[in-house]
Amino acid sequence: MTKKLSSAQKKILLEKETEAPFTGALLHNQATGAYVCADCGTELFSSDTKYDSKTPGLLGWPSFYDVIKAGAVKLKNDNELGMQRTEVSCSKCGGHLGHVFDADDSPNGKHYCINSCALNFKSEDDGTIVRGDGEAV
Repeated sequence: MTKKLSSAQKKILLEKETEAPFTGALLHNQATGAYVCADCGTELFSSDTKYDSKTPGLLGWPSFYDVIKAGAVKLKNDNELGMQRTEVSCSKCGGHLGHVFDADDSPNGKHYCINSCALNFKSEDDGTIVRGDGEAV
């Protein structure tokens, strides 16, 4: 599936890098629909659970307080970079999406801090796809 990925998407999904904060095409997306894995198309997050985080250090990436359905993502301990974090990956293809943290500003205390480049957005209104890396569909 990775042949359709841009170099930026490959760096994040396959090499577990992180995009620079405030650069992702989906950061300020307010449309209604589903956020899907940029590699395999699995639905991961709903626009209903996207929110504007106020948590310092977690600003600059799309924020969600829950997954679209149980089992959509896998969670794994990540102790790289001298920090204890929980990595979030796509349950179908294993692509790296970002991390989940505890956060006081989310409705359920969870903050999924996800790279735009790891996602595409599918509009509920007309099915239009918006790539999270800003490339044309």
